[in-house]
This record gives sequence, structure tokens and C-alpha cells, in this order.
Amino acid sequence: MAKTGVFEGDAAMAAKATELKKELQRLVRAIVEDEDFDFSVQAVDRAAQTLFELKELKKKKPVSLKLSQSSACPEEFRCPISKEIMRDPVIVATGQTYDRPFIQRWLKAGHRTCPQTQQVLSHTLLTPNLLIREMISQWCKTHGIQLPDPVQYSNEDGLTEADREHFLSLLEKMSSTPTDQKEAARELRLLTKRIPSFRQLFGESLDAITQLLKPLSQGRSQSDVSPDLQEDLITTLLNLSIHDNNKKFVAETPTVIPLLMDALRSGTIETRSNAAAALFTLSALDSNKALIGKSGALKPLIDLLEEGQPLAMKDVASAIFNLCILHENKARAVRDGAVRVILKKITNRMHVDELLAILAVLSSNPTGVEEMGDLGAVPCLLSIIRESACARNKENSIAILHTICFNDRTKWKEMREEEKTYGTISQLTQNGTSRAKRKANGILERLNRGVHLTHTA
Repeated sequence: MAKTGVFEGDAAMAAKATELKKELQRLVRAIVEDEDFDFSVQAVDRAAQTLFELKELKKKKPVSLKLSQSSACPEEFRCPISKEIMRDPVIVATGQTYDRPFIQRWLKAGHRTCPQTQQVLSHTLLTPNLLIREMISQWCKTHGIQLPDPVQYSNEDGLTEADREHFLSLLEKMSSTPTDQKEAARELRLLTKRIPSFRQLFGESLDAITQLLKPLSQGRSQSDVSPDLQEDLITTLLNLSIHDNNKKFVAETPTVIPLLMDALRSGTIETRSNAAAALFTLSALDSNKALIGKSGALKPLIDLLEEGQPLAMKDVASAIFNLCILHENKARAVRDGAVRVILKKITNRMHVDELLAILAVLSSNPTGVEEMGDLGAVPCLLSIIRESACARNKENSIAILHTICFNDRTKWKEMREEEKTYGTISQLTQNGTSRAKRKANGILERLNRGVHLTHTA
């Protein structure tokens, strides 16, 4: 009976520690959020006492839940990862059994292989091993050992087996009737929006994304697809792409980027905006930037930018900016007409903040700089420096002008005339950001050197 006492003692101490931690969290929230100083002082005192109790609990060094070697626990009852007796045994895709919390930790670390066999997992759904669980339970009773209830070891992601079964049933409906598809798509959109942990379920199966998008990729023309269904599925993709662990496999699913490109060209304006937003969030990874750029997605993004739908403009601009951080995508954007479209919008004072940032990024591309000069960027940018109260817009404008100045001598005359009439560049050397001052001084030195060389000649 001694063993029972050990396990019960450990469980009691673990429960006590959990209770103290919850109390500490509550007190910290009260301290941070409450504006009543007297109350906060009392809360600080109680928090200090709670920390002290946690420290004392730690000092007691409770006996580990690991079974001693002398207990002769059957090897198949031990988790291959933790080497402890399993409390909630589950089966992975390779047929191996592990204790749920330890295999979940392995999967959350980004591994997609079986720890024992090193085989790639076809999916990461975990199936309860009821037979082993019952055998462990019987063995523990025979040896007078009481293990904590598996319920105490709650699923870290907050999802139950019922949630997973419901998720799989919704995916199955994507191969059913149009009515079932619409209902399932709407529910998946809402679930992935409201429950962050639900987004990770798509990473537990290699073909979940393919199943989700089946209604859009069955060879039907876009006109045959319900606009509402397309909107729900594209928005679900956006919700999934927000989850950091999803970004890589979502973008690398072959149907995703082509369908996002289709959505940029068709569907409701919300669909188009959400498709742009999905490309923006996916492009947080450099590998995805390259993948999206090679796919040709910049062209439909630029076309949508030129169209000027107010609801979509910021998402489109954010996506283009993120993609153009990658050097090779700058050349693609210039080739696809980005400079012309952006300059036209800026000239009309539309979304100047976002578009100037893109233009500044594109100014490191030689063809882009040449095109800026040919399309009248110099007077446009000088007028923004004169008129804008935004230091960031002034900085981006002078940075672009600096590049043009050092690459195209034919634009010096315009800059000198601006300086002579308004002193625009000189004023920026006095009042601009540190970067703006450097760029403005660089332009003035270049212009003055040019005048000196002309007089010498």
C-alpha cells in the first residue's frame, strides 16, 4: 500500500501547485488591471505569499511518478518518450503507442515523424489505445498503484476527441452535396475564426487542406461555384494561415496558391480582400515569398490594386510589400506593372503611406528606378515632401529621390529647380528623420558637385 500513498501524495501536491498558480494568475491580473492603489498593495502581498508557498512546495521535492526499476512494469506500458507508465495511451499513424501529453509535445515542436520508427506520419491524429489503457489499469490495481485520472492531464490544445471527429465529418461533407458543402464551409470558417486551437487540426492530416478546397478544385469553372461557398473557403484559408505552424504546409499544398489567385480575380470583394490577406500572412515565411512570387500571384494583386476597391486596398498593398522584400520578387512586380499603378495612385493621393513604402522597396531595382523617372516620380515625390506632415512619407520619398538622383543625371535639373524655388530638400536636412537627413544631404552634395564639375569644364 506504500506505493498508493506515494502516487496519491504526488497527485495532491500537483493539484496544490496548480491551485496556487491559478491564484497567482488571478492576483497578477488584479494588480495590473485595478486602478485602486490600496487594493493593489493588498494583492501584491497576497501574490508574494502565494509565490512563497509555491517555493516551499517545490522544496519538498515530491516523489516522481516514474515507476522504480524494482516495480517490474511491463515495457509495453511505458511511454517510449517519457519512459514512464502511460496514463493516456494513444496510437499514432505508424501504429506505435505513446502517452498523449508527450507525443503532443513532440508534434507541437514541429516533428512529423514517429519517434520510435522515424517514419513520416501520414497524419497526426491520435487514436486512444483503449486495450493498453485497460491493461495498465488492471496491472496497477493488482500492484496497489493508483495513477492519476487521464482527465487531469488535459489536452494542451483544449480539443477533445469529439472535436476531432466533428472536424473530420465536416471535411467529409466537402465531397458531398452542394448544400452539405455550404453548411460545412460556413461552420469551418466560424470555427477557425473563433477557436484558435481548431486551426491546428488542419496540420494533423496531410490531405485536410485538399479536402477543404475540393469544391473549388473539381474542374468546375469559377462561375459554377457559389460566391458564398468560395468566400467561406478562402476566408477559412486566411484563418488557417494566421497560425504560425500552418504557414508552410498551407502554402505548399499545390491547390492553395492557384485558388487564391483565382479568388483575387473573381468572387465577392470580401473574397478578393481575404485572398490578398491570406497571401500576406503566408508570405511571412521567406520560402513562401519565393513560392508565391514564382506562382505569378503578383500580377493579380497588382491588377486588384489598380482596380482600387477600397475594402481590398490595404490587404493588397500589405501583400505586395511583403512579397517584394524578396529580391527576385521586386523584378517580377516591376515587370507586372507595379511602378505605373503605384505612381498613379500616389499622384491621386490614394493610400500614400502604404504605396510609398512599396515604391521605396522597388527603388532598389534598376529597371524600377528608370521607370519611376520616366513616369514623373520626381515632381510627385517632391510635392509629397512639401505637403505631407508624415515624417515616414517624407523619408520614403527622399530615399526614392536619392536613388533616382544617383542613377539618372537627367533628373538633376528638376531637383535643382525645386530646391531653388522651395528649398524642399534643404528643409529636410534640418527637419527630417536621421535617415531622411542623410538622403537629403547626399542629394544636395551630388547636385552641388554636378554644378562644380560643369563650371570647371
